[in-house]
Amino acid sequence: MSERKMKETDNSVIEFIEKIESEKKKADAYRLLEIFEEVTGFEAKMWGPSIIGFGSYHYKYASGREGDAPLAAFSPRKAKISLYMTYESEERDSLLANFGKHTKSKACIYVNKLADIDIDVLKDLIKHTVKTYQNLYPNE
Repeated sequence: MSERKMKETDNSVIEFIEKIESEKKKADAYRLLEIFEEVTGFEAKMWGPSIIGFGSYHYKYASGREGDAPLAAFSPRKAKISLYMTYESEERDSLLANFGKHTKSKACIYVNKLADIDIDVLKDLIKHTVKTYQNLYPNE
């Protein structure tokens, strides 16, 4: 089995953000860093080469596959900002109804810029995500 790419590293979050070419995206990344640290209470850590994660949990699937993942995370990618949140649920969909301009997948929410979204709803999404994963994977 190949080694998982998404694992916590000792790379510098600030150095990663400083390498972002777009000044607007860099400013959004610093604002997200503040928001995620404030809401989660966890220090930011790099996960893999490009994901900024907060807290962690250990999962184990029925298939036997297991690993570690951040409780909540984001990545300021070139095209869009990826927000790694809890999987699809009624509560998540309810929060996203008032979130602002975004697209979504099963476990990610994509935004162009922070000016497009409601920051209070983002904070609620982060809280919901952390609570969900801490309940699903307790004692981590």
